[in-house]
Amino acid sequence: MIELIPAIDIIDGKCVRLSQGDYGSKKVYSENPVEVAKEFEANGIRRLHVVDLDGAASHHVINFRTLEQIAARTSLIIDFGGGLKTDEDLLLAFENGAQMVTGGSIAVKNPELFSKWISQYGSEKIILGADVKDRMIAVNGWKDDTTLDLFPFLQGYVHKGVQKVICTDIGRDGMLEGPAVDLYKEILVQHPELYLIASGGVSCMDDIKALQNAGVPAVIFGKALYEGHITMKELYDLT
Repeated sequence: MIELIPAIDIIDGKCVRLSQGDYGSKKVYSENPVEVAKEFEANGIRRLHVVDLDGAASHHVINFRTLEQIAARTSLIIDFGGGLKTDEDLLLAFENGAQMVTGGSIAVKNPELFSKWISQYGSEKIILGADVKDRMIAVNGWKDDTTLDLFPFLQGYVHKGVQKVICTDIGRDGMLEGPAVDLYKEILVQHPELYLIASGGVSCMDDIKALQNAGVPAVIFGKALYEGHITMKELYDLT
């Protein structure tokens, strides 16, 4: 069974969604992310992906208080990303309730530090964020492209001990046009050992089932749920 991981993306302490990482497309879905998280938990969800979008666009973690409140008022297993640039950011995330963290920009811009985190905290706690646009890695809340090809990037970190990867297809994220199933199949052919978490483009339960049929271990989704294309009952029935 594919692991279901709803996303709560945070700007100014509010639950929002973007389209293709464009901050100008921000839509607020809830003023209270804690209540959103509690509803997920009440419907059988056990895992949550929390993204500090303010942090992702800056140089440090910002919305750690919201993380702390969600962790204190639910028993959800939380992975946290956005703004993780230093050891202090990492500790802030863990001290405020994250059981895992996801590093994307840091893995590109400061591979020595990210590799140290993998060694220090272990591959169960450190997730590699591979955000891709036309198979190339993007960073800084997806505002900046790089010249790094996805597959050598993955290969390098697999050799360093990474076991969990969130791969987000930026072109599909928030667009409700379906996930990049073929890309995820290709990743799993090359790296069957990875716990691959698909992200971006999920529009309905059929998309989740397509990922499950492709052998993808886990999926992150948000907008389809907030817009009503996936219902809480459907989630409950699949958990």
